[in-house]
Amino acid sequence: MNGYFLTDRGQVRNHNEDAGGLYMNANHQTLAVVADGMGGHRAGDVASEMAASNLHKKWQTAEKMTTPEQAEDWLDLAIKEINEEIFSYATENEECKGMGTTVVAAICTTDFVTIAHIGDSRCYLANAYGFKQVTEDHSLVNELVRSGQITKEDAEHHPRKNVLLKALGTEQHISMDVHTLGWEEGNTLLLCSDGLTNKLGDEELYALVKDPIELEELAKRLIDVANSRGGEDNITLALVHYDSQQSKVGMNDAP
Repeated sequence: MNGYFLTDRGQVRNHNEDAGGLYMNANHQTLAVVADGMGGHRAGDVASEMAASNLHKKWQTAEKMTTPEQAEDWLDLAIKEINEEIFSYATENEECKGMGTTVVAAICTTDFVTIAHIGDSRCYLANAYGFKQVTEDHSLVNELVRSGQITKEDAEHHPRKNVLLKALGTEQHISMDVHTLGWEEGNTLLLCSDGLTNKLGDEELYALVKDPIELEELAKRLIDVANSRGGEDNITLALVHYDSQQSKVGMNDAP
């Protein structure tokens, strides 16, 4: 397994409300995390950092994931515990009241990938069949698309595009989407915040992801394109490539 994580403030925001990383447990299994603090809410950066850092701490002591059921249960329990921690912190600290964050997390083993998410940070899988978004945005516009009220094209420019239907830490009890996919050597997983997907469409993402270059260079190219198109939001991504080499991960917290 080979991975790389990169986050960037963008061209407009004066601070970064995204967080995340690539984390290894004692059994050399990888957990990829991207969290996007809710824009327009105070302390979004606090919420996203709590989500990422607490998942990291829990993963360090996690047992080896041998079945999809075990991985799904672990993510469900860990994220629900972190939700309560963020909610309690916001309740006890007036300056953080109302804060929240998206989260998308993927446990990557040699046999399967288990993905959990809340909000509109996404996960994509590139394999022999192409490139596919494997998460469903928990957003108002996506629900309008799903119900047939607007088209995908309408959604791109909808005035309420950034309205989330659920987020981590905003309610005491939450539900998330958790599912498992098979994958194999040569496949690539992309987790990202909407600072990337608001600037690059799926076809553009696939054209870059399938290019046979180092993951560090790929990550920088993706963020450079988003920034060249305005970079109004923070941009964060995690890449995991299934190869036959010994596991290695890289991280770079850009300003």
